[in-house]
Amino acid sequence: MDALPGAQPTVPHQAGAEDALTALTNLVHADLAACNVLIVERMQSPVALIPQLAAHIVAAGGKRLRPLLTLAAARLCGYTGQRHVALAACVEFIHTATLLHDDVVDESALRRGQASANALFGNQASVLVGDFLFARAFQLMVDDGNLKVLAILSAASATIAEGEVLQLVTQNDTATTEQQYLDVIHGKTAALFAAATRVGAVVAEQPEAAEEAMDAYGRNLGIAFQLVDDALDYSAAQESLGKTVGDDFREGKITLPVLLAFARGTDEERVFWRRVLEEREQTEADLPRAQALMAEHNALADTILRAREYGDLALAALGPFPDGPERQALAGIVEFCIARAR
Repeated sequence: MDALPGAQPTVPHQAGAEDALTALTNLVHADLAACNVLIVERMQSPVALIPQLAAHIVAAGGKRLRPLLTLAAARLCGYTGQRHVALAACVEFIHTATLLHDDVVDESALRRGQASANALFGNQASVLVGDFLFARAFQLMVDDGNLKVLAILSAASATIAEGEVLQLVTQNDTATTEQQYLDVIHGKTAALFAAATRVGAVVAEQPEAAEEAMDAYGRNLGIAFQLVDDALDYSAAQESLGKTVGDDFREGKITLPVLLAFARGTDEERVFWRRVLEEREQTEADLPRAQALMAEHNALADTILRAREYGDLALAALGPFPDGPERQALAGIVEFCIARAR
């Protein structure tokens, strides 16, 4: 893609990681406020359990990162209308629906440090309200009236489901390859990041090259985000974020830290990994041992390095766009996503 007028090399936001998220939130605060109003409106239903359960997960402390990306991407691409507000709400509904379904699949008792919706309301209600939120998302897509927007977001929804099913297939299988793992995170995480940013270029009626650049930014950011999440599951830093250490370990999920430690380990260590992940025979001493093995083989550090590589690709994708507060804020979000591991 040729550089757009006024384009400058992208330099990551120099403030701290949380400052980068604050900067992005402040930059689009009016749009975000309108998005939040729309989210509350569209959560309503005469069936009282639906808004009650939906409000529980929406209020559970999410940062609204994905809708923030849609709002900022649209402004970066020069959009001055209001269509991006509804599309940001659509993105958040898709994300929230997947969280409800994921917690049921994973049998999670906590979500962001609070009781999960399925723990409070039951699995059946969580699945059905997740379906309701997916339906609301598709209503918002149809209301927008743009077939390209509908194609992007509906394709992302299908890809997310494929990623989650692929994760289920590879779960508890230490023979999983890195490519299969990357296919999982492309699907379950990066696809929605990519769609969230790409639709910003679409509503701004930017050329295909700009759409592709926004897609590349979101997709690589999403991969970096998930790599860091997977490293955090074995890190003490996870506790500072109000999350439980070792959830992936207990569920037998095959993530990059596991794959690296397994590949670099001894035969005896591989026996350990097969026991705890494939056979799910775990004791209280097993998680600390897994963490020690990861430290010994630099599995967490190398996972973060890999996240940094994808973060650099996301930054490079911003290069063709004019410098300004929107691009600086989106560059800062790359650092925010990666610095969570510190």
